[in-house]
Amino acid sequence: MNDVRYPIGRLSPVGRPLTDDERASLIDSIEGHPVRMRAAVDGLSDEQLDTRYRDEGWTLRQVVHHVVDSHVNAYVRFKLALTEDNPTIRTYEEHIWAELPDGKTAPVEGSLAILDTLHARWVSCLRNMSAGDFRRPLHYPGMGDVHVDLLLEIYGWHGPHHEAHITTTRERMGW
Repeated sequence: MNDVRYPIGRLSPVGRPLTDDERASLIDSIEGHPVRMRAAVDGLSDEQLDTRYRDEGWTLRQVVHHVVDSHVNAYVRFKLALTEDNPTIRTYEEHIWAELPDGKTAPVEGSLAILDTLHARWVSCLRNMSAGDFRRPLHYPGMGDVHVDLLLEIYGWHGPHHEAHITTTRERMGW
């Protein structure tokens, strides 16, 4: 049986420096996320957007807003890793952010617009990074000392993970 929490499977980092081809594929995933997210929610009514993708889970609306919250943080994390020596990145209480009024009720179009512009800027940064830039260290609370390659793996997986929350809910509900 599929786990609705992980419709594309859990993140499985490779545990080694990424190859140029692996990086390019993950950057392509990040670049394509805004279009795929728009397609995932296209035509959904407010009632449908306010449907939970699983019992005790977020609504589809909260999923869209969460991705923006997460990817804004991700962009900052990459920039910190590129400009500081072994920075400790900030975490945030994503489950609490998702419960704030904007996460629960705001129209998704605002977050989709942010994804469009944020990802364009983020991908520009990523495509101009050297192999050495991806090996830069950072301290990720709860994970320890890691390299930028791991951030790329996390966020290359993150978008499709949440897109699938929406698309599998649509399939399950017959929308």
